[in-house]
Amino acid sequence: MRPVHWRELAVSGAFVFTPEVFPDERGSFVSPLQQPAFLGTVGLAAFPVAQASHSRSRRGVLRGVHFTRTPPGCAKYVHCPHGRARDIVVDLRIGSPTFGRWDEVILDADRARAVYLPIGVGHAFVALTDDTIVSYLLSTAYDPKLEAAISASDPSLALPIPSGHDRMLSDRDSHAPTLAEAADAGLLPDFATCVELTANLGAARSRA
Repeated sequence: MRPVHWRELAVSGAFVFTPEVFPDERGSFVSPLQQPAFLGTVGLAAFPVAQASHSRSRRGVLRGVHFTRTPPGCAKYVHCPHGRARDIVVDLRIGSPTFGRWDEVILDADRARAVYLPIGVGHAFVALTDDTIVSYLLSTAYDPKLEAAISASDPSLALPIPSGHDRMLSDRDSHAPTLAEAADAGLLPDFATCVELTANLGAARSRA
């Protein structure tokens, strides 16, 4: 077992994991996801991976705030094996004790931190260097019909997003609704449903 330090973020149920990095003359070795640490914090025996993906981004690229409609929802385990990113989690779950709150973590290859986002929590990041790679483990396979976004520029959220001419984002993210608009449209997930779906992830894993 390799040591992992962890702490819960300001968003209920979201955690950051900092594994020990082992350098030598060849380079380094690190394990961003380790089952004992994950079980001891999140409570699931292991992260149930349905899809692994990664994005490569230029400096200044903003992706998010993204989430998956519930049900089925999607839990995520995110780390940055190359480059540097300001990673942001946002609680979008109506009824959550931390609804509307956010927290941030700097992810990079040197410290190899990873962030766990439970179902219903939104995700965004800003690439701080060119060729920033963000790697995702997803609990459900990507389905474009279920994917949604909240505006990262929503003043009610006041996310730590740098402004300036070098900021780049997709057309979808540029026109994403605010948190209040998404709530009025019935797009946001329900906290109790998200908790139940997350518990079912663990049950499904146990039966596998």
